[in-house]
Amino acid sequence: MEAIIRKEISLYGLCCANCAAKIERAAAKLDGVRSANVDIMAQKLTLTADSQSRFPSLFAEITRIAARIEPDIKVSFAEEHTGETSVAAERKAEDSESERRALIQKILKGIGAVLFVIGMVLKLNQWAELAVFLAGYLLIGGDVVLRAVKNISKGQVFDENFLMSVATIGAFAIGEYPEGVAVMLFYQVGEAFQEYAVGRSRKSITALMDIRPDFANLKTGGEIRRVSPEEVKVGDFIVVKPGEKIPLDGAVTDGRSALDTSALTGESLPRDVEPGSEVMSGSINKSGLLTIEVNKLFGESTVSKILNLVQNASGAKAPVENFITKFARYYTPAVVFAAAALAVIPPVLLGGGFADWINRALVFLVVSCPCALVISIPLSFFGGIGGASRNGILVKGSNYLDALHRVDTAVFDKTGTLTKGVFAVTEIVPAGAFSREALLELAALAECNSNHPIAVSIQKAYNGSGAAGTSGLRENITEYEEIAGYGVRVRVNTNTVPELPAPVVLAGNSKLMDSAGIAFEKSDAVGTVVYLAVDGVFAGYIVIADEVKPDSKKAIAELKALGVRKTVMLTGDSRAVGEKIGRELGLDTVCAELLPQHKVEQLERLFEAKSAQGRNFRKGKLLFAGDGINDAPVLARADVGVAMGGVGSDAAIEAADVVLMTDEPSKIADAIRIAKKTRTIVIQNIVFALAVKAVILTLGAMGIATMWEAVFGDVGVALIAVLNAMRAMRTLKAQ
Repeated sequence: MEAIIRKEISLYGLCCANCAAKIERAAAKLDGVRSANVDIMAQKLTLTADSQSRFPSLFAEITRIAARIEPDIKVSFAEEHTGETSVAAERKAEDSESERRALIQKILKGIGAVLFVIGMVLKLNQWAELAVFLAGYLLIGGDVVLRAVKNISKGQVFDENFLMSVATIGAFAIGEYPEGVAVMLFYQVGEAFQEYAVGRSRKSITALMDIRPDFANLKTGGEIRRVSPEEVKVGDFIVVKPGEKIPLDGAVTDGRSALDTSALTGESLPRDVEPGSEVMSGSINKSGLLTIEVNKLFGESTVSKILNLVQNASGAKAPVENFITKFARYYTPAVVFAAAALAVIPPVLLGGGFADWINRALVFLVVSCPCALVISIPLSFFGGIGGASRNGILVKGSNYLDALHRVDTAVFDKTGTLTKGVFAVTEIVPAGAFSREALLELAALAECNSNHPIAVSIQKAYNGSGAAGTSGLRENITEYEEIAGYGVRVRVNTNTVPELPAPVVLAGNSKLMDSAGIAFEKSDAVGTVVYLAVDGVFAGYIVIADEVKPDSKKAIAELKALGVRKTVMLTGDSRAVGEKIGRELGLDTVCAELLPQHKVEQLERLFEAKSAQGRNFRKGKLLFAGDGINDAPVLARADVGVAMGGVGSDAAIEAADVVLMTDEPSKIADAIRIAKKTRTIVIQNIVFALAVKAVILTLGAMGIATMWEAVFGDVGVALIAVLNAMRAMRTLKAQ
């Protein structure tokens, strides 16, 4: 049986939110389709189907659907193109042709606008006036009427083309020629402004994330060749000149410089690098010449992950977006039928002429277009995601941005999240006949195969004691066993303890000593304590301390100021260490001495506690922030999972809903602040659009509002809502 397949289909040229919703609904109904999601901002359809073999026929059907709904859309599979160059060339040719057609249409509409002005200014007889206004109308709105006719022939009646066509033709039918042309003229102006606003928003995101390198200077022997970043392999050496973007992740082998990482992290302060420094693709080399050894392929590099996250972010829709799409689907037909009833029922029941009531019905039709909501809501979220990206916060979708504004419980991992994760040996306490030097060497032997921060700190302390290094230690390990949540067991060959030529060394926490039945002296030191035993005899302990990040306390205070009711820290460290850090940062709850699986259990308890505390807590969201590697199960279980500084980690990208480009906990407060502002803009647009439309609909039914007010209720409201939505793009973190 074939596996479920997910593919993306490009809908190049898609600008109409209503059309996007129709394509999405039609695609979702196709046989073999599990789900369909149209992202108007990215101009693509994400399709999940039962099997690979169905895609050719599905693609053909979707092409027909798109052509029926919006003929100007170009449908293609991404994999049809062999590379970025072919895509760019094809898009450039399409853009040129589109610009040519658009220019011709603008000229024709301009002539129509001139005819409208002539008809308004000059005193013409009835037939001349009709001829001038009709010619202007056809030039300005002929394409709208034509689309309405085509859509009706395909069974698609209730859309903005139908509304505008019926309203304006109705105005002509009752002799209101200027109003008919004016409605179409202002509708076209409004559409142009909306298209411009959406295009500008797309370009803003593109410019914001314009970090994709165009080339790499590949160094082979004494020669340097300019190649595509995709051609560079792991282990190759590249040269980055001042002013150039670093094309791939790697480590500096030669040269010193300052890097501009603002496009990645949102931080303006340059970062100094030297031989041995790790560098991220997308950074800009500000000064010196750098030689870099590549350690990741381009497809796995930081810049590729970021671009993929941002480009796909608007595909996951917030609940309010889905609601508005469904609302518009039923709202428009309802208003059309209400307008028809308003035109017919009152004059039949009350007597009198139809002209006045038809005019009122036309006002109904003009003001009923839901464009203000359908386009401004996704545009608001798109702008919010862009504003977050500007601050080094990558949000995977509108649904997660929407969830962020409702966070009332924030849960943190300790190491690497609230603390630096950079440990240092602070105490070496030997027991019995063991010396400090012997204890440190035994600990270094036990931990030489580990990259854990605690192990690294012991290795650094051993190197700093004058030892030759840890690389030779591995040769002395004959047995190695990692005991999850406890420590390690190794057999070593060493001269440190002459009377024990090949001892078994245990290194880990107090639970390891207890499980092995070893009598030991328990330390009350504040820090991480590594206990050691040699052949079942307690040898002493080493204390390692971690340092709290400078902005951790500020982050907790800001979260509480933003309405987060409960802050919790989960750690595998000792209770003494956990509680000390909890008091220092002002955390509400500290859960210490946890194994990885216990963190998920603690999270479940927090969910249960929220449910027991009442409706307001149940509605709130639980956020978990961790390193994205060890905490992947907890990140996945939380309502909102945040990976701290995790762009270099595949586990962070996969498990988290929000990825922070730096290790600063205060970025979480920035993310919530941005989410709240975005939500405010969304609510403003919904309330404003519906309130204005309701007022004008009521006044129109009473015969007070004219066609001019109706034009404002449609075009004016849509334009104001779109401009308001674009404010989300300028969301900046609080000073």
